Amino acid sequence: MEKELREYTVLTHAEYEEGIKEGKLLGLRCASCERITCHPMPVCQWCGGRSLERTELSGEGELTTFTVIRVPPEGFEDDVPYIPCLVKTKEGPCVVGRLDYDAERASQVLISKQVKMSGAYTHKGDKFSGGTHTCPVFVVVE
Repeated sequence: MEKELREYTVLTHAEYEEGIKEGKLLGLRCASCERITCHPMPVCQWCGGRSLERTELSGEGELTTFTVIRVPPEGFEDDVPYIPCLVKTKEGPCVVGRLDYDAERASQVLISKQVKMSGAYTHKGDKFSGGTHTCPVFVVVE
């Protein structure tokens, strides 16, 4: 199974996170259905096709949901308050990230606002996470 996954993995999670650190949001375009999958997977999330090629997304999209974390899980004590969010990219797939916005002003009015990727956030890792992880940071486009 591991050999099969390596054979079809066009974009690893490490490469995806490295792209984010470099200001690039990477995804996979399916040759079968032409849609884009994001985060890295060995198959298209839409049709299950295995003919994927790496592509760079615009980093722009629409804020679909978010929450303000004020009571953090273990390992995130230094981050509060912070705003995890879900962004539907212009290209189609949804991406989990962080919203760079004043947590005291954040309200449901933000839903459906246009956002763009502005950087990266790297969590140092803790005993539960298996090491560092990087996600995109989005800002509201005014």
